[in-house]
Amino acid sequence: MRSPTEIKRVIENRLRSYLSRDKTGIRREVLMHFVKIRSITIAELVAELQKQFAVTFHAVASMVGIIASRIGILRVNRHTDGANSYELKEKYVDIVVGIVGA
Repeated sequence: MRSPTEIKRVIENRLRSYLSRDKTGIRREVLMHFVKIRSITIAELVAELQKQFAVTFHAVASMVGIIASRIGILRVNRHTDGANSYELKEKYVDIVVGIVGA
């Protein structure tokens, strides 16, 4: 069983690796939105990102899915209307802020 400190170190390494492949800055911007807004749907995130980037709903949904499943720093809230909202887990806010500088 991993200690909480070790888990945070693993998460930080995964996040740094994920952001190292960010050529356009969009991944960093997605994470900054989660730090600022905390809970957001994919549609809301797409609307915000389209102000700066040429992105599709599918591309943003894929990015959020990777952040939620592989990196493990997002929580999914399922709503009865079918729209899911995603929020940054409180215990990882400090790590994300330290890395993206939001």
